[in-house]
Amino acid sequence: MSSNAALLIIDVQQGFDDPCWGQRNNIGAENNIGQLLHHWRAHSRSIIHIQHSSTEKGSPLERGQPGFEYKEIAQPTSDEPCFCKSTNSAFVGTGLKDYLKRQKIESLVIAGLTTDHCVSTTVRVAANNGLNVILAEDATATFGRTDHNGIYYSAQTIHAVNVASLQGEFCRVSTTAELLLV
Repeated sequence: MSSNAALLIIDVQQGFDDPCWGQRNNIGAENNIGQLLHHWRAHSRSIIHIQHSSTEKGSPLERGQPGFEYKEIAQPTSDEPCFCKSTNSAFVGTGLKDYLKRQKIESLVIAGLTTDHCVSTTVRVAANNGLNVILAEDATATFGRTDHNGIYYSAQTIHAVNVASLQGEFCRVSTTAELLLV
């Protein structure tokens, strides 16, 4: 990992505590995110926060609702840039790509919510834009889902399949413990 790798924290918002999302995996994801934030801050490394502003009326992540706010463990400091998005990619309509270019950041460590939506999409777009990406897989989480045939897939299954599909082609997968050593 390069010494100027930025930590990109995606959508660690109170709205993901809403029971409407269903069963979740990796209850420790936020604690791992907190450890990564502490480590990056202690080493004066770049940290970037992404916040989802849902355009869906009544969404727990709708701007102006309590769920739109960051969780306490992932609160940005005043000197950490924040980008607000309304799509699954942190790069669409946010200025993130230009910011990374201006800061000469070529590597990202990505963590946040949810593995199969905004995290996965952002990892893919980052890699497609030539960035070196490390996914902190135990600092991400998702929810179980039922498909169009009525088959339920557990959150852990969805998480594992998405991490496996990203590994190699789009990113290197790592753990929080491994990232705290660098």
